[in-house]
Amino acid sequence: MSVAANGDNGQESRNSKRLDTGPLYESPFTVVGRVKSFRHAAVGIWFVLRSQHNAWLHAVATVLAFILAGVLHVSVKPFTSGQWCVLVIAIGQVWVAETFNTGLEVLAAAITSDRHPIVKIAKDVAAAAVLMSALGAAIVGAVLFVPPLAELIGRLFEAH
Repeated sequence: MSVAANGDNGQESRNSKRLDTGPLYESPFTVVGRVKSFRHAAVGIWFVLRSQHNAWLHAVATVLAFILAGVLHVSVKPFTSGQWCVLVIAIGQVWVAETFNTGLEVLAAAITSDRHPIVKIAKDVAAAAVLMSALGAAIVGAVLFVPPLAELIGRLFEAH
């Protein structure tokens, strides 16, 4: 597969690159390679946390959700394994959307520092994905937390 060029006489331009028709990437499995992969992922997570204000909001929401789930699990009624899984998936999807959004923003900044309408649309769509995943997680949180919280509040009022 080669990158098509729009040059004269069908020649590739100086700026285009040719991709070989063979495998684009071959890498044997090694333990050192896997450790490096985890290290790269950790660097990416740290970049998201230190550069994105919304990531800090997601971090606080993540911690609060797990604390609340733990308190309700112990004090009201144990969460089922399914409820825990849904909570983890909902939180995970927000973090995945946030990291993809950050990656797209960084890539867009690398491509151009000028405002470009298509880049703006791509960044807006990526931000919308974060918003949609956060709204979905909020709905999951309401479904999981409102009934046991209502029960806990009812118990507190009955005690007085």
